[in-house]
Amino acid sequence: MTPLARLLARRIELAGPIPVAVFMAEALGHPAHGYYVTRDPLGVRGDFTTAPEISQLFGESLAVWAIETWQRMGAPRRMQLVELGPGRGTLMQDLLRVAKAVPDFTAAAELHLVETSPALRAAQAQRLDGYAPRWHDSFDAVPDDAPLLLIANELFDALPVRQFVRVGAAWHERLVGLDEDGDSFRFVLAPGRSSLAAGIAPAHAAEGSVFELSPASLSLMGAIAARVARRAGCALVIDYAGGVGDTLQAVRNHARAEFLVDPGESDLTAHVDFGALARVARESGAVVHGPLLQGELLQRLGVMARFDALRARATEMQANTLASGLTRLVSTDGMGSLFRAMAVGTEGLMPTGFETDGVEAL
Repeated sequence: MTPLARLLARRIELAGPIPVAVFMAEALGHPAHGYYVTRDPLGVRGDFTTAPEISQLFGESLAVWAIETWQRMGAPRRMQLVELGPGRGTLMQDLLRVAKAVPDFTAAAELHLVETSPALRAAQAQRLDGYAPRWHDSFDAVPDDAPLLLIANELFDALPVRQFVRVGAAWHERLVGLDEDGDSFRFVLAPGRSSLAAGIAPAHAAEGSVFELSPASLSLMGAIAARVARRAGCALVIDYAGGVGDTLQAVRNHARAEFLVDPGESDLTAHVDFGALARVARESGAVVHGPLLQGELLQRLGVMARFDALRARATEMQANTLASGLTRLVSTDGMGSLFRAMAVGTEGLMPTGFETDGVEAL
């Protein structure tokens, strides 16, 4: 067992099985042994690769979104430019490089990064040296004294989820317990029916159906939406979506791994419920736009024109790399359709790229 696995096993021995959300939160964020605390997980040497690491076209396209949305906000002389879960800082580095062409934007932007990983903070500091970033452990710590422009790319899928399983006429919470020998983890069901799931899960689900709920995601979205409703601004959320039922997955060395094996050594995620996020955002006073397919949003933001401009002055090798990255970002059989983009903003503000309806009604 990993050090974290031993701690969790001892906890289960003493107090009984724990919710999936608790297992996931500890595996990813334990202060000493959590996955994101102990490593840089990105790139070829890591476990997975995100869109900003695939191609500069991603961050440069989002620069168009940020600059034009800021202009539609009335070009405030001060704003909080925030990224949640900024990885190595690559997205923001690419965005701000393009934004140098609009000096008023860069002068107005006060950069805030919400990041808990020491390793990733170090990488961000290196890439964003000169932009005076400020780091925070949570969104609530970001100053609330100016309009907000926020980006969260592949952040919500890493927030813990609770799972419930339909048994007969009731929903029971799925928990993580120990096997008979006490040396490995397994899923078990809480003996009593869940009153929480009974109020929000589908009323007529089939036997064995799985329903997922992410209280952490809903709480974060509520806080973001309340702030843009109160202070003005807009948030852009891009993430993996589309699954229903049991969407938990673990990734290690760029391949699927066992979710319950070696906690702290694999990335754990679940699909994002954009419908639930949208409902919370509206209830908090914000206006929801989208979601759109990621590929559709990038094309609306001019990714093809940017590709053509970069290719015109690139070497053959660079051009091939750009073309490969573009395909991965916008392809309908890849990230272009697997990822969704949703904007949450102030009443009366139309975020760039969302001028027409999205791919699904929420």
